[in-house]
Amino acid sequence: MKQIGHKIQSGLSTRWGFFLFAVALFWLKTIYAYQTKFNLGVKGGMQAFLMTINPIPTTLLLFGIALFMNGRKSYITLIIIDLITSTWLFSNILYYREFSDFLTFNLMKGSGAVSNNLGKSIAGIIEYSDFLVFADVLLLIILLATKLVKIDHRVFMKRNAFAITGLAVVLFGANLGIAEADRSGLLTRTFDNNYIVKYLGMNAYTVYDGVKTTKNNAIKANADSSSMSSVLKYMKDNRVAPNVEYTGVAKGKNVFVIHLESFQQFLIDYKWDGQEVTPNINKLYHDQNTLSFDNFFNQVGQGKTADAELMLENSLFGLPEGAAMVTQGTTNTFQAAPSILDQQGYTTASFHGDVPSFWNRDNTYKSWGYDYFFSSQYFKEGKGYNVGYGLKDKIFMQDSAQYIEQLPQPFYAKLITVTNHYPYLLDKQNQSIAKTDTGDDTVDGYVQTAKYLDQSIGEFLAWLQKTGLDKNSMLVLYGDHYGISGNHKKAVARLLNQDKFTDFDNAQFQKVPFMVHMDGLKGGVNHTYGGEIDVLPTLLNLLGVKNDDTIQFGSDLLAPNRNQTVVFRNGDFVTPQYTKVGSTYYDTTNGKTLTNLTAAQKKQLTAISEHVTEELSLSDKVITGDLLRFYTPQGFEKPDKSKISYKVKDAKAKLKDSNNKTSVIQQNNGKSTMDLYETDAPELK
Repeated sequence: MKQIGHKIQSGLSTRWGFFLFAVALFWLKTIYAYQTKFNLGVKGGMQAFLMTINPIPTTLLLFGIALFMNGRKSYITLIIIDLITSTWLFSNILYYREFSDFLTFNLMKGSGAVSNNLGKSIAGIIEYSDFLVFADVLLLIILLATKLVKIDHRVFMKRNAFAITGLAVVLFGANLGIAEADRSGLLTRTFDNNYIVKYLGMNAYTVYDGVKTTKNNAIKANADSSSMSSVLKYMKDNRVAPNVEYTGVAKGKNVFVIHLESFQQFLIDYKWDGQEVTPNINKLYHDQNTLSFDNFFNQVGQGKTADAELMLENSLFGLPEGAAMVTQGTTNTFQAAPSILDQQGYTTASFHGDVPSFWNRDNTYKSWGYDYFFSSQYFKEGKGYNVGYGLKDKIFMQDSAQYIEQLPQPFYAKLITVTNHYPYLLDKQNQSIAKTDTGDDTVDGYVQTAKYLDQSIGEFLAWLQKTGLDKNSMLVLYGDHYGISGNHKKAVARLLNQDKFTDFDNAQFQKVPFMVHMDGLKGGVNHTYGGEIDVLPTLLNLLGVKNDDTIQFGSDLLAPNRNQTVVFRNGDFVTPQYTKVGSTYYDTTNGKTLTNLTAAQKKQLTAISEHVTEELSLSDKVITGDLLRFYTPQGFEKPDKSKISYKVKDAKAKLKDSNNKTSVIQQNNGKSTMDLYETDAPELK
């Protein structure tokens, strides 16, 4: 036994031995991460084989850099490379756990815009086993520090180092070739990062993302007016006439858009612990004056809330990586809802109880044409007021009312709630319902924060009724994205009282509420399939705003002959008949997997897939190429950002100097209506 141990020690004390040992350890931990930390959707022996071998080529290539050096420097370099790549793996594990996707350069580029108050989320995401990805680094350091493994000072032949590099390149080429054979167009057509990691590995994905990011930056520099031709043709071929029965029914009305953070459709009428979780929203959803949509899906990508806002107000998809609000929001030309309505005589304002830089809103909103942006700078702060992503909803909604009553009417006001944000933390004094009992800490607090959000909506609606704003306003509520990711299958199955939670179920789980309420509106529950990309054309038709020459990828949800294909950012889709998840097709009506497709079904699915790919590609082209600078709809004027200021003193002066007679305060004989606003927020007592 001692002899075997001595041989192992002697072997590790050579450059070859130490190098191969380090490569083997890194390979093993990567496979461990693939199988336990990610949900790559491996199907079949070929995919399993490629996932198993794909860490080897890039690990040989990166670790092989150390072989071009000698002595102590070689060992230090290898450990540093190991530490860097391990840290990258660790970061992706944390990000993937919550967002089911991998980090990108664009996302990191915009990390400053989303880093505020993320500590609580990170603390809630980390598991002790995550740190095992650093175990090999620690072991190598210990072996060298204790001199159990001695540094080999002999000169390592450069040809051997080049041989390792060559071998790595050959192995990667073989890996890529096999992957392309199994998944045609892997690097050119996919909208899902899981495929790149599954087939080529984490390090290869990083290089792929870097190349794609550089390429996209070059696209904008090389774009010109001719780049719009394919987009305009698509608009001409796919534009759907709106529902004339609803055209202009809300003309001249105020518009409230209430962003329900992480709020999913299953919460409508959901009961826990013997009580409705969201009674106020349920009541509004079923009101005869409310248009409610029960097959409305979130379509966000990595940008989550930022993607939802982009789709809602621009009818453009979020990008396949990062958030367009961060990467393109400052410099791109947009033709967004605030600009469109501003030219219809509306005052436009967004309200958010966090710092203005979050998701780069302070810059993007100027590009979108918002007159006002009421961020955390405008609101009072106190002990326990902040939930980690901004003011708690009850405090935020009440504080927002003081500025709403000053806005010249008609106005377009968007209020972004935050309390129902992961990790669903709520102090005991604000809890009014018990946690669920799934045993998953990530999930069980969800009903508590959802109920709190619902209560804040109830208080706000009561104020609207007392001030009379409910009579001359159109109220829009929507869920921005999922609250519980598909990585919590057991917990979700328990929440929904199901035996299991499949990939098909997860696709349907992406439904979020969308409802439009207005006195006198012909309401009811509409079963059409649609998503966030369709909100803007729907609202513009209700408001009677001309919308026949804009660049919008959605369509009026009330249009009788609309295409009901719901496009997901990764290329999956849902229609009333078919659901696609990865490479698997399902019957939407019963959730059964479709096998042995008929020729007619294949033709249908091919046509839908081509439509999905074209729509996503053209939307990306508009954003990455900044193509709207080359096209202006009739009567549209680009906002002059130099005249927009979100500084508190400037905004307050502007509100005061407007001297209009249409604001709620002026219509109340110059008196504030804030005494009519009632909240039970314990922090304010």
